[in-house]
This record gives sequence, structure tokens and C-alpha cells, in this order.
Amino acid sequence: MPFPRRTLLGSAAAAALLPPLRARAAPAERTIRIGVLTDLSSNYRDDAGHGSIACAGQAISDYRAAGGTLAAELVSGDYQQKPDVGAAIARQWFDRDGIDMITDINNSAVALACDAVAQERDRVQLNTGAASSDLTGRRCSPNLIHWTYDTWMCAHAVGSALVRDGGTSWFFITADYTFGQTLQRDTAGVVAASGGTVAGAVAYPFPGTSDFSSYMLSAQASGAKVIAFANAGHDLINCVKQAHEFGLTAHGARLAGLIVFVNDVHSLGLDIAQGLVLTETFYWDLNDRTRAFARRVAPAMPGRAMPNMIQAGVYSAVLHYLRTAEKMGAAAAKASGRATIAAMKALPTDDDCFGPGTIRADGQVIHPAYLFQVKAPAESSSPWDCYRTLATIPADRAFRPIAEGGCRLVAAGDR
Repeated sequence: MPFPRRTLLGSAAAAALLPPLRARAAPAERTIRIGVLTDLSSNYRDDAGHGSIACAGQAISDYRAAGGTLAAELVSGDYQQKPDVGAAIARQWFDRDGIDMITDINNSAVALACDAVAQERDRVQLNTGAASSDLTGRRCSPNLIHWTYDTWMCAHAVGSALVRDGGTSWFFITADYTFGQTLQRDTAGVVAASGGTVAGAVAYPFPGTSDFSSYMLSAQASGAKVIAFANAGHDLINCVKQAHEFGLTAHGARLAGLIVFVNDVHSLGLDIAQGLVLTETFYWDLNDRTRAFARRVAPAMPGRAMPNMIQAGVYSAVLHYLRTAEKMGAAAAKASGRATIAAMKALPTDDDCFGPGTIRADGQVIHPAYLFQVKAPAESSSPWDCYRTLATIPADRAFRPIAEGGCRLVAAGDR
């Protein structure tokens, strides 16, 4: 389902404006405008990027096919891994271009910068790509819902599993910004609570690092049983490859990819990635509903790749937003982001990617998570047949308890 696009030039960055996905012309007051703010050119472009845009378009198509009556338009922009650029695009979209909601934003520092703009303008951010658990904790917002996953979820699923399996000493290689710092913090806490220790950690400049050799030597010298990568995207891929080149696994260390996506595994190849333990909340081959979604969106995905959980999160968020806007009425949804967020929290979620779920007062979307292990090449039957399921983490245990986050939106009785 490819979408032709024309270019909209902004003062901060270029954005692609997609034609309205609607059966017939609709008045502007009944047209919902959605901005996919993503990485189109840097480290996380394959984890979100054009795949996220495709999934947003699929959500609009599925909403219309199910009888939805609102028209919708998509705009996409590249935040260039810079919080100031992301905030400037969000401000232009809200102030000049009539954007009602922004989604994706797979960089925690950019997400926090854009949330400040969303609160000022009373618009909506449905974040499906950033990982920091602070987005529903001390930095929670009445204008933001956090979809898909976070650092608490990944830390607890992977950290506790590896410590139980003998990985009692850890060394972290960490992207030095909000996401990496939060991921290391949350995972180190889980390791300690599970009876393990942290043997050391190094932080590297982000973005721009491609040579991790000195960090691999530090990890090797630490003698840690688990080398944990508190990063994602191309950095994660480079770290896993270089860890193998330095022989870390041959000397007994286990590699922990704390946030790994199916496209990362596909890029690495099963010969290198086999055995990795990871967590995702969506896998294209999990059940009949996920497979049906993957078949529908595959023609629009770059290289016909299978969608990952960030991209599935965009689909889920856009679909729930459109359903809510229709229930509220487009005028009311466009008038107040806070009112729209409150209405979204009041409605249960349900879609082919995540199944039924709920949205808590702190803005966290609640659904199950899954602990996966990457298959060996001999176990795989097709290029995207990457995972076997080790465990299902029920929705009520997959995310941080609401009382522990410190979110100001949570009533005292819920803490």
C-alpha cells in the first residue's frame, strides 16, 4: 500500500506530506491530521522510519474499512536525533500546519522535548518509539500516552531471566543520553534485586559512534558473565557484531540485547544473533491476528520487511486515536489534546497487533509482553522466522506497577 507524497518544507527540517487517505473530500473540521515524527536518516531509521509511516497508513485504511467516517491525513518528519529539531517540527506542525496528534518519536530526549510543546499547545503525543520509563513516571504528562514498551519492561523481562540462568555479573555498554541512561539504571536495579552485581559500565557518545573496540576490551577485562548493550538500532547491531569479532562469547560471556527488534535480528543474521534472549510486545508470527496484520502491511514496508513492535505500536496508537476521535466528534478531539487523552484512557484498546488492552492513568498502555530467544539457523523455516517464545508475561506484570512510577497524574489512592 505505497503512498505517493509531496514535500512540505519547514524551517527546521523537511517533512513529507501524504495525500488524505479518504474515500471522498471531507471538510477540514472533520479531517484529523496526524504527524509521524521519526528517524528517517540515522541510527534508528530501520527500527521506525518509513515502516512506521506505512503502519500509520495501514491504521487509517483499516479504520476506514471498518466503517470509520472521519477523514485523515498523514505528515512525516525527520527529527535528526536532535531534541531541538524535533521540538521545532512539533511546534510548526501544531501552530502552522494544523496537526492534531504526533506519534512514533523513537528517541527519549526528543520525546520529552516534544511533550513540552504538546502541553503548551494542548495537543496529543502518542509515543510508540521512545523507551524511557520516565515518560509515565516522574515526567508523565496529561498530553502523552506511552505505547508498546519501556525500559522498565525490557529490564525486568531480560535482566531477571538472565540472572536466574546464571548471569550474575553484568557489564553495560551504554548510549550516553536519556534512553541509554534510563535503560542501564532500570536494568542495574533488576540485576541487584535478583541477586546479581554490576561489574562495570562505559558510556559512549550518541549519536556518531561506530567503533566500539575500546568498550569491548573494557567489557572483556571486567570478567562479567553478561555484556549488556543499553542501546538500540545500528549501535546494537554493531555492538553484537564486534563482540563476536573480539571473541567475547567464545570466552564464556553472554550478550544481552536489552532492546532488540526483529529487523535487528534479521540484519545480524541468525548465525550471529542465535541464542540472544530479548523481549518484545509484538511479533509478526505470534498468532493469527499478528500474521493477518503483517500480511496487510507488508507491501508498504521497506523491502517488504516484517513490522517490529515500534511500528506495530504506531498502528495501534493511530487506530485507537481515530476510534476515540470519532466517538468524541472531530471538533472536540481537535479542540483539546488533554480531553482526547482522557477519552482514550477511558476506552479499552483492541487491535490485531496487541489484542485487548487498557490505558492507565499514568499514560501507560497495558498489554502482555513476551520473552523470546533467537532461533539457530537450522530451526528457522523462512527469512523472518526468527524467534521462539520462552515465556508470556501477563499484562498485569509486564509494566511497572503504577504506584512505583511517581506520576503526578495518579490519584493518591492508587499509589
